[in-house]
Amino acid sequence: MKQFRNMLSLPALAAGLLLLAQASAGGLSSDPPVLPKTAKPPVIDGVLDDEAWSAALKVEGFKTYQPDYGREPNQRSEGFLTYDSDNFYFALRCYETEPGKIKAAVTKRDAIFDQDFCEFLIDTFNDMQSAFGFVINPLGIQGDGMMDIKGNLDSNFDMVWDSKGRIDEQGYAVEGRIPLQSIRFPNKKDIIIRVVFFRQIVRASEMDSYPAMNPEQGSLLGQTLAVRVSELKYKRVIEVLPALTHTTSYAHSEGLWQRETRSTEFSLTGKLGITSDLIADAAYNPDFSQVESDAGQVDINLRYDLFYPEKRPFFLEGSELWLFAGNFEEAPLTAVVYTRKIINPVFGLKITGKISAKDTLAAIYAQDELPGDEVDEHPDFTIVRYRHALWGDSYIGGFYTGHGTGDGFNRFGGADGRFRVTNTSVASFHLFGSWTREQGAETVRPGHALGLDYSYSTRSVNLDIGYQDISPDFQVDTGYAYRTGLRRLALFGMYTFYPDSKFFQKIEPFYWSYHLYDTIDRMFQTTNLFTLRFWLPRSTLFRLDFILANEVYAGGRFGRNQLGLNFNSQIAKSLYLYAFWRYGGAIYYDPEVPYQGYGNRAEAEVTFQPTENLNFDLSLTYSDFYRESNKEKIYDYAILRSRNTYQVNKYLFLRAIFEYNTYRRRLTADLLASFTYIPGTVLYVGYGSAFEKVEWDGQDYMESDRYLETRRGFFFKVSYLWRY
Repeated sequence: MKQFRNMLSLPALAAGLLLLAQASAGGLSSDPPVLPKTAKPPVIDGVLDDEAWSAALKVEGFKTYQPDYGREPNQRSEGFLTYDSDNFYFALRCYETEPGKIKAAVTKRDAIFDQDFCEFLIDTFNDMQSAFGFVINPLGIQGDGMMDIKGNLDSNFDMVWDSKGRIDEQGYAVEGRIPLQSIRFPNKKDIIIRVVFFRQIVRASEMDSYPAMNPEQGSLLGQTLAVRVSELKYKRVIEVLPALTHTTSYAHSEGLWQRETRSTEFSLTGKLGITSDLIADAAYNPDFSQVESDAGQVDINLRYDLFYPEKRPFFLEGSELWLFAGNFEEAPLTAVVYTRKIINPVFGLKITGKISAKDTLAAIYAQDELPGDEVDEHPDFTIVRYRHALWGDSYIGGFYTGHGTGDGFNRFGGADGRFRVTNTSVASFHLFGSWTREQGAETVRPGHALGLDYSYSTRSVNLDIGYQDISPDFQVDTGYAYRTGLRRLALFGMYTFYPDSKFFQKIEPFYWSYHLYDTIDRMFQTTNLFTLRFWLPRSTLFRLDFILANEVYAGGRFGRNQLGLNFNSQIAKSLYLYAFWRYGGAIYYDPEVPYQGYGNRAEAEVTFQPTENLNFDLSLTYSDFYRESNKEKIYDYAILRSRNTYQVNKYLFLRAIFEYNTYRRRLTADLLASFTYIPGTVLYVGYGSAFEKVEWDGQDYMESDRYLETRRGFFFKVSYLWRY
């Protein structure tokens, strides 16, 4: 902490911020090198024999990024980068002394992050706020997404680009072509971009990078390689995406099959480049259908609603901007923009991108359609996000959201900011207000949410302290806040040991806690998590947890002391194992008569990949609960899920999913054929059935030892992306 104490005086702080600002603008470094431009584009075939690569920017001397920083990698890598007026081109040559141990599979897009892969990041705006990420496995399968300001890649956002990979006797090579129409960039004669190359080696639990990344030198995006690019050709983005979706479902009723629904929906989505870095989207009857249902979760004895991630394409571009500063891990205010609250829009409008070199805007307006809603069948949503880049990865920003239902409304707004104080420390905040009027009410309920956070990170030490204050009447209908009426102090501290051992790569003891005052029940609550974590070869993690905790609920305080274990490992090239178990105090969440209990929670997963094209995944989720006073079992709940995929090639896969819910006594079977040429140009055909242990006796459905198919449905979707 000595470095932080030395910054406490105002003159020193001002000088430090000035130096950081100059460094981020290139004031303390030499002029960035010029990226070579190619006259003859390389052929994207996974063979690096094109003239373009001979003249391209070549980087070597990769260093480890994980499990430790700045070490010599197990295997040698080289990166290449060039461009022409319409595309960026990148390639990596990954040398391998044992090519037979390369882990790769022919799989669907974005399903490669547990394999060997190469990744290329490009920050086209040189603002260290976000970056486009392009990932290729050794067989050329793509993954992509947006990297946020904290260095996390959100793989839900898909882009149109080309890739190829090829395994050979030297290891493997990958090539990628990124059309300028697929990314955003400043429309200027000369610009400076930032790039970084990564390589993952699963069996070594290793991630390598060029340039080298050092946690004591600031943010990940701030350590990328700056290069100068000239004469990029801006071609206005114009896309049209028509889609046709048909669904038919049947239910067993009074001993006969009865059709429940039958619908054929046409949707039309368009994208227009207002400028090279600002995009407008519009959609009529947007296609927000999910092709594959969410995996089952334990849905009983819950204090809060389940949280499901957004998967619908219309919402995903720019979704990294919805993240807000000043939040601590597992904070009660999880999201201020949670677009799954928009269930079935009639139409949607969206704008995302830069409005100046340092100013970013994202906005959505959508009108929902909820047939049969007694209050309002067409509630509307308005969401606006603004962010202004400061020095390095610092920014100041704000939100406004609105949700109207009949004559009621919820309005939310406020500011957030992130400030890099030193290379190793970041301070951040948010201050939000909400104003809510219920349907038929005359008064408006105000509420507030305040968050403060300070983090300090070096190679061995990680510290974080956060504070949240959320009033009882705070409400954000466009977001997800699982608890209000609290003041919470959260703490995290971890020290990392790097043993001189081939077995133990890292050992990390850490302490995570929060101490909360419930302003509604006027009681204190605390959670103290003590963890010992071991990192081992083959991407293996073993973790032991001990929790001392209690929880305030419905005017009472209940014990939550628990013991837990966690293990995952790529135990062999074709076999992955995961296991989680936790036992201890629990609460029966009856708001009228809650009571103390205890129980188990467990998860397990086995993934077996016998060939490059075939994948079997079997998972188990389990929970039980016992009343403490008399040891009576109240429930046990298990979900067994089998997910089996045959990937014919990178475009086409066939999948069968079987899921059995012991609590509901329900078995579901879903079959899906999927063809994806590029994101947007897709064809899906699916069939699903549900079976229950019942039988029709002529009068009613009675319990049975045999399964009866009680529901079935057919799903078909086709869409085609036109890009002009």
